[in-house]
Amino acid sequence: MSEKLDLQRQYTAKDFAALRAFVQRLPPAVIARTYFNEDDDPHAATPGAMERYLRDMLATLVDMAIEYGSPVLADHLKASIKKHGSARLTAASLKMVEEAARLAVSQPAAAHGIGMWFRPMVARYLKARGVATIGDLVAYCNARGGSWWRSVPRVGPGRARVIIAWLRRHEHSLGLRVDDDVDLADPLAAPDQDIIAVGGPRSALVPLERMALRQALNGSTGLNRSAVFPYIAANNDLEAIRAWLHLYRDRPKTLRAYMKEAERFLLWSVTVRGKALSSLLVDDCEAYKDFLAMPSPAFVGTRVARSSPRWRPFASDEPSAESQLYAVRVLRAAFTWLVDMRYLAGNPWKGVRDPVTIRREGEIQIERALTPKLWADIRAHARNQSAPAANQRWRTVHALMLLMGDSGLRREEAAGARRERLQPFPSDDGMEVWALTIVGKRKRERTVPVSMETIAALRAHWRDRGDDFDAPAPAGPLLAPLVIPKTKAAQRKHGGQTERQPYRPDTFNEVIDWLRKRLLDELENLSPATYSQLEQMTPHAFRHTFGTLAAANDVPIDVVQRVLGHRSIQTTSIYLQAEKRRMMNEVSAMFGRRNALEAATVSEATDSSPADKPGC
Repeated sequence: MSEKLDLQRQYTAKDFAALRAFVQRLPPAVIARTYFNEDDDPHAATPGAMERYLRDMLATLVDMAIEYGSPVLADHLKASIKKHGSARLTAASLKMVEEAARLAVSQPAAAHGIGMWFRPMVARYLKARGVATIGDLVAYCNARGGSWWRSVPRVGPGRARVIIAWLRRHEHSLGLRVDDDVDLADPLAAPDQDIIAVGGPRSALVPLERMALRQALNGSTGLNRSAVFPYIAANNDLEAIRAWLHLYRDRPKTLRAYMKEAERFLLWSVTVRGKALSSLLVDDCEAYKDFLAMPSPAFVGTRVARSSPRWRPFASDEPSAESQLYAVRVLRAAFTWLVDMRYLAGNPWKGVRDPVTIRREGEIQIERALTPKLWADIRAHARNQSAPAANQRWRTVHALMLLMGDSGLRREEAAGARRERLQPFPSDDGMEVWALTIVGKRKRERTVPVSMETIAALRAHWRDRGDDFDAPAPAGPLLAPLVIPKTKAAQRKHGGQTERQPYRPDTFNEVIDWLRKRLLDELENLSPATYSQLEQMTPHAFRHTFGTLAAANDVPIDVVQRVLGHRSIQTTSIYLQAEKRRMMNEVSAMFGRRNALEAATVSEATDSSPADKPGC
């Protein structure tokens, strides 16, 4: 019987559902197609194999029911077997067998494939989103919150609730927990009291999360709506756009950028063009491309909070050519996805050419990188200002700028850097260096070197926080606020936390703004060019500084690529500015020599004036 018990533990909820269908006389081929996937379930490869599997399962369960069930049920089953050669059950008697044999499904594990526990249709669409195991599903839900299901075709709110309830019921066996906020309302939709209906030329302009579309323009009967069954649970254009945006919930910067382009286009469509987004044709898209070059004054305003009535979709009435190109490509990609999800019948943006832009020497604005002398001056000044015990803010800034400037980190990477992933690393040349492992863009992990000067700055920052940087098992964010502000938002964020919370990436902009103002006031003998460069300094300037200095010091380009986390070595090659700098220096020297020669010629001509010449 122990072998039967082991076999019983292998059966899952999917197996029991299939067995009930088998008892109700559904053909094995239909059962295999409905409940199983032949890639995950070899026993469903043929109708014959499916039938054998279910008959064996039924026989095992009946044996267990005879042994462990009530005498009445056991006698009934034995009589059925004696008469028919095997137990013939109805749906009701099968349920009795399950209960009598205490049939509990085997416990799911995080490493189990999705196909073991979900029907083929659901499993197929989850796998298409990169969710292969139950552990992947928990991580996917936690990364996207309560609206995780919007980016998965054929998984609506009802099915999503069932899946989350199942995951929570098996948290103990999975060893994983679904976050509490997975049940929250859609983060791309504001509370009902903040929603404003949009549609018509006099409509208010509101951000996407506060937007509702009037019936006539919501796209529920759009001309371009697909006639076949859609893969997303979207009844109108706004819900469809939100479903697309939910694909990027785990990439906040991308989400913000894409949402900006989507809400601009949607607002233009219903308020300027007077058409539903799903009714737009190629000529409409061409008209929007022209609109991008010169938005109407009603669409342009100063930067304010998205909750403000003064909010407007555009901050400039003359967007750059690069911004226009970006908008067109984002919208083309969005429409392509909506067509693939069978929400739209076709993509009108495929008939629109990209706006013309200047092909620049480098896609990355490396001119923002600090010059070697300015970078050295800033480091020295920050180091000196960090020395006094009271200058805690300077020590925080010093640690941040060195972490980004000496290790080439992005804002988000610096904010996410943790002490437990920072370790000393033995160098072949005897120089002491540390290694920091981070999760960068596109969720790619990489390891970067950290200078000893940065380590010293981080130690000082940790002392200010009251934390031990060199504790036996140190843990926590490398950079974190020293004091929690008294605002309600800050108290909510940090209240009840078991460890210190890191800086938000956006906060680094404020930190570097403070640094820039201090440097402009305190650094002496700044040339006009240096002053201008300092005025434009951003957190990303430190990353560009690392790239340009590494290339100028002949660090191999593949090493620079790995440190910066670039996907393509062509991107990294932009930092190879030695030739460009040498060209500029040499030509500048030529200009200087020419000016000196001209000055000498003028001086000689002045000394030999006509009055001194004979015959005058």
